[in-house]
Amino acid sequence: MTDNRKLVITNALIVTCDRDETVIEHGAMVVEGRDITWVGPGDALPAEHRVGAREWIDASERILMPGLINMHAHCGDSLFRGLVEDLPLEDWLQTVWKAEAAVLKDPADCRLGTMLGFAELLLGGVTTVMDMFWHADQSFDAAREIGIRLASGEIFFDPPGMDGFGPGDRPARAEALFDRYGDDDDLFVGTLPHGTYTVSPKGIHEALDLARARGGFLSTHAAETRAEQQTVRERYATGVIGHLSALGALSPRTVLAHCVHVDSQDIELLATSGTHVVHNPISNLKLGSGIAPLPEMLSHGVSLCLGTDGPISGNDMDMWLAMRLAATLHKGVNENATAIPAGEVLQMATINGARALAAEDRLGSITPGKRADFVLLDITGPHAAPIFDPINHLVFAAGRGDVRDVFVSGRQVVRDGRLVNVDLASLVAQVRGLQPRIRATLEADS
Repeated sequence: MTDNRKLVITNALIVTCDRDETVIEHGAMVVEGRDITWVGPGDALPAEHRVGAREWIDASERILMPGLINMHAHCGDSLFRGLVEDLPLEDWLQTVWKAEAAVLKDPADCRLGTMLGFAELLLGGVTTVMDMFWHADQSFDAAREIGIRLASGEIFFDPPGMDGFGPGDRPARAEALFDRYGDDDDLFVGTLPHGTYTVSPKGIHEALDLARARGGFLSTHAAETRAEQQTVRERYATGVIGHLSALGALSPRTVLAHCVHVDSQDIELLATSGTHVVHNPISNLKLGSGIAPLPEMLSHGVSLCLGTDGPISGNDMDMWLAMRLAATLHKGVNENATAIPAGEVLQMATINGARALAAEDRLGSITPGKRADFVLLDITGPHAAPIFDPINHLVFAAGRGDVRDVFVSGRQVVRDGRLVNVDLASLVAQVRGLQPRIRATLEADS
């Protein structure tokens, strides 16, 4: 059935995030159904688009840009925000997993936490997220309900998982997700082994073979801490990236989260294989994991994306903060003000994420023929006056509080700063209702 909805937006400051970093002042955009069909200066809007629109939006004092793409998150951990603090990753994980195991065997609780995470992301201008969490079917269903675009799949994990399933269950569960959601154009299904220190070569191969057979992606944590690197070297006589390379797991369909502790040989493997790396500066700093060598990866041509990680490793999922850290942190550490240009960071948060999903043809920029995933940001605040360079403004000054309207596939999911499809107050109340049970779980183990 053809979707004939037409939306015309005028008077916008359009930051396209295309590869040329095109900016259009006093711009206009036409959306028909779920796709962008025309973009350009407002005074050049074709006559046929000046009639027949079901909706017009005057975007004066607004920036129009593509929705942000958060390439690494654990949205369901919204249930445990602030529960585990001031620990390095390895000790932190042991405590987190105790809490998850006590609560998350119930798929409904997983869905509740994930829905809250999706709400946070949409309100912050994120239209696509790659999420790794238990009971991924609940995540896909929640994404359809709230209106966010989701990349997810089965977690492969050698110990018994926090969802109550073991490693022998994972391949069949992963297959079922491909069967149920793989044909949905608004979803991306893959396999997500937790890491090379928690998943054996057999498990990695199972996840990889299934992803390849079904045309999906593979994503895993990689080289996040020195301790992880040491563990993998002791087991396999090579580092994490070398181990993944030996398993045949590095490719343009592989997304690695973190890559903090990588050397020049690792970086070369990542670059030549076309593997995508997700920089997560917030959690890497908060957990004391370190600072990824982003300038070196960038100079070698590694495909770089941006993520927030989960709301217990960074306490929120603010992609604007992640952008600002990515753009400033490496300048300071390297004592080089040109280390990471703002335009590069904005592409990490938009079109590079689309490329990592093998979806640059339809996501990641304001370009005719692509899906209408876009955000309107308010620029009336004092931090937005004046704007000499809109790209620099977005990276260094804008924030999630500026997000007013969000559209995914041409459908509005945030209107004037409020969710369209979900009652946020009810959602928050339900999550708060779980808080005593979650706290009691940890107190019982102490």
